[in-house]
Amino acid sequence: MTRQQITRPAGAITISTYQRLEEYVAAFANGHINLLILVGSAGLAKSRTVRGVLRDDACWLEGNATAFGMYLALYRNRDRFVVIDDVDSLYSDKHGIRLLKCLCQTEDQKTVAWHSAARSLEKSGVPREFVTASRVIIIANDWRTLNRNVAALQDRGHVLVFRPTAEAVHAKAGEFFRDAEILRWFSTNLHRIPEPSLRLYLRAAELRRAGMDWTSVVPLAPENHRKRLVLELRADRSFATEEARAREFARRGGGCRATYFNYRRRFREQTTPAL
Repeated sequence: MTRQQITRPAGAITISTYQRLEEYVAAFANGHINLLILVGSAGLAKSRTVRGVLRDDACWLEGNATAFGMYLALYRNRDRFVVIDDVDSLYSDKHGIRLLKCLCQTEDQKTVAWHSAARSLEKSGVPREFVTASRVIIIANDWRTLNRNVAALQDRGHVLVFRPTAEAVHAKAGEFFRDAEILRWFSTNLHRIPEPSLRLYLRAAELRRAGMDWTSVVPLAPENHRKRLVLELRADRSFATEEARAREFARRGGGCRATYFNYRRRFREQTTPAL
């Protein structure tokens, strides 16, 4: 599932910066949001960003968690933050979605129940129902509104589609990635990277350590002189106005004023959150 193919659920908000993502997670941590559903391509540090805000205050459910396994974990971690991470199939399971609907009710105190597998519950020392004040973040690479139950779950919270620009991903990589040569190469070629991912930096570093052609790890789009020039001018703070940038664009052979502003409008559409 590529970045462009990610389904945008009805009512979702598209965000394009890590700062905006951190603001939503902080609002959750401060008690203002009951349910946050975060959808975005792999390799964008969604989980890392959430961990950076919540730190050790959350119960994390990851990987191949089943609905019954989640019920046990929720009981043992009642009243804590709950992060359901990379369990993309859970919301499509009828038991999982029923459990999530109970857990994500908008009331402060929610009753969560499991009325089957009584023997297994008794053996684990877990009741058939319990009350919890836990609030939930769901992190997924894709999210589909499969039926009315999934729609009802979405309606209980905020659905974010995270689509950071290549520039935003590169800035995030600079926070922890220390290979200056690779960072410079990415910086020069950002305008040619259609699928930005932090994992590209790590894979490039692995190939570089092996003495291989590490630039081959990134599928680059064909060179676009005008797009690159507009990006350079947007990043250059020495220009006081957009009109000054348009004049410089024309001086460097990019084309007329209208061409500059057409490219600028496209970039704005790509990075402005959709409401």
